[in-house]
Formats: sequence, structure tokens, C-alpha cells
Amino acid sequence: MAWPDEDSNVRPDLLIVGGGLAGGLLALRLAETRPELDWRLVEAGPRLGGNHTWSFHEPDLTAPQHAWIEPLVAHRWPGYEVRFPTRQRHLGSGYASISAERFHEVLSARLPAERLLLGREVLRLQDDGVVFADGYTLAAGAVIDARGPRPDPALWLGYQKFLGQEVRLVHPHGLAEPIVMDATVDQLDGYRFVYSLPLAPDRLLIEDTYYADGESLPAERLRQHLADYTRQQGWEIAEVLREEQGVLPITLGGDLDRYWDNVTAGAPIGLAAGLFHPTTGYSLPEAVRLAEHLAAQPLSSSARLRDSLRQYAQGRWQQQGFFRLLNRMLFLAGRPEHRVRVMQRFYGLGEPLIQRFYAGRLTAFDRLRILSGKPPVPLKPALDAALARPPQSKEAP
Repeated sequence: MAWPDEDSNVRPDLLIVGGGLAGGLLALRLAETRPELDWRLVEAGPRLGGNHTWSFHEPDLTAPQHAWIEPLVAHRWPGYEVRFPTRQRHLGSGYASISAERFHEVLSARLPAERLLLGREVLRLQDDGVVFADGYTLAAGAVIDARGPRPDPALWLGYQKFLGQEVRLVHPHGLAEPIVMDATVDQLDGYRFVYSLPLAPDRLLIEDTYYADGESLPAERLRQHLADYTRQQGWEIAEVLREEQGVLPITLGGDLDRYWDNVTAGAPIGLAAGLFHPTTGYSLPEAVRLAEHLAAQPLSSSARLRDSLRQYAQGRWQQQGFFRLLNRMLFLAGRPEHRVRVMQRFYGLGEPLIQRFYAGRLTAFDRLRILSGKPPVPLKPALDAALARPPQSKEAP
């Protein structure tokens, strides 16, 4: 958009800083349900969505939620497959993905162009506006921070790190549905699997993924792993079309109150607010629910919005305690190369339970079923992990 002069009277009701998944979905929801609200979506990069792929399981969302995000969906499949050293399984619940390209295309078409501020890096975020890297200041009634994960020692984290390549193959790959986890690969640096999405008969997105203790991502080594994997599958790469990588937080425990006490300006949403599936790292279902929640709020000031979001995040934190317990068992109860046993056992459970797990809607019986039976890791380390507290802390997990 054309920038207003610094002495202009432009002062929107709301600034959303960050045009990724959480910020973009909120802007889309506001455009559809709050026509009276004057907002701006600010993104440092030239395009909304950056360079990401967001996937979700069909049971994760309600029918109305599916309806309003449907234009964003680039690919759908009727099911998916998982592979482990002693188990291979097909699951019939639908699976879908949103590409960054589709995300940018749809939002650019549906959102008013004058409300999209692309290529604008925010130097400082305040309760009443932002200061851009070029010195320009834009005031607003409220400011939302949707710029991604916010490192903070108040949270005890493991990490899901990945490097993915979208590739065009010389010959068709032969996959009809995604392989969401192929854990038959060598177990290195924690629980490792390869994730494959068939985007076209000769096109795949392949990701080398790790549940690991450290957040460093050795990109060149992961590229070599992908090259080795494609060769083992009999796939010959004609061209690497693009590459994406990331390090996602996996929450083991921490002090959420202290985490929110450290927010001094604006109101964080998405990964910055700790709103993602604690075990899988999937963020789209949480982002959809949060966009609907916020669209029903007054959005009149950063302070009130921050308090409201804090209460919302605390409610989700309480609901997700069981997932953090499972994370501690996954990360702490056995040697890193043995973590695959935990996931292999989990995928032997009933498909409805697995659906509820991904949707974050486990019943009391589901929790009992997950923990019952012969444990995939030694019992004492499993109990120690369940009761573990954050390092150098006495806070409850």
C-alpha cells in the first residue's frame, strides 16, 4: 500500500504484527465477521505466510471451521500412513495441507489491499502502536503480536526440528496419500521420522524431522538425509523447487504465569502465546479456534486484550497438562534413540483415540488407555519423567 505521511491522522483500531498463520487467519476472520473494525496486517516479508506448509487432520476442526478455511486448503487426502520398525498402518481420517503460496494468494484476494502492510519490519512494538525499522511510527488502539515463538526460560521445552524440500521427480512417486511418519529410518538425535506429502504425481514435499533435546538444526546433514531417503525409496530428484525448515517448541512444563508476566507490550497470539498442540507441534487448529475467539472480543486496547488472552492461554494450559506429561515421558524416560518405541506403541491404539489425540480432545478413558499396558520404556524412568520438574526450578510441570 502507499504509506501515509507521518503527519497524517491514520490510526487503525488494531494492528496485527506478523502475517503468518495466526495473524493471517485472524485478519481473514475479522474481514468476514467484523466489517466495522479498522485493522492493519503488518508483515516484514514480501508475502504473507512466509515459506511454510501447515497440515491438519480432518477431525481437528468442526464443520463450520472447515467451511471458512476451505479456500486456503491446497491439498486434501482421504487418509494417511505411518511406518515404524515393527508396525505399518493406514488411517482413514482425512488429512489436509495449506501451502504458503495458497495462503498468500487467497488472503491477498480477500483482504483489502490498503490494510496489508507487506515488507515492513517492526523495530519496536508498543501497546499503542509500532515503530518500523525505517523510523515511521504507526499508532493504533490495540496491537497484537503474531511474530512466532518467543524464547523464554519460564517454559521448559524440547524441540521438533525439521528440514523439508519440495521436489519434482523424474518419474511418478506412486504415493496416493501422505506418509505422515516413516520412522523406519535410523534414529538419530532423538525420535526421527521422514514426512512425505504427495502434491502431484511427480511432486513431493519431504521433511526430515526430529524430536530432539537441542534446538540447533544442522541443515546440510538433514539435506543429505533427504537425498539418502529419496534414493532408498527409488525416487530420482529432477529438481528441488524450494526448501523450508523450522524449530518448533514442544512443551514439557514450566511457569505460564511467569511467561505472561514477561510480556510487556502488545498481546501475543499463536506460537508467541504458547498456543499450539503441545506434543505434535501442529498449530493450525489452535490458530483457527483463537481467530474465532478474538473476533468475538472488543479488541479495544492492548492491555485488556493481553489480559483476555492470558486467561484464554491459562485455560488451554490446564486442559493440556496430560500432553505435557506425555512429552516428559517421551523426552526423559529413555535413551533418545529409543523414543521411537513410544510412538510405535501409540499408533497401535484405536483410530478414534488417535483422532481425539491430534484434536486435543482426549477423554479420561483415552488417557487411561494411553498409559495402560506394557510400557514402551522402563517403568521407573517413566515414573521419574512424569514427576520431573523443570531444571533448576521448583515450579509444577
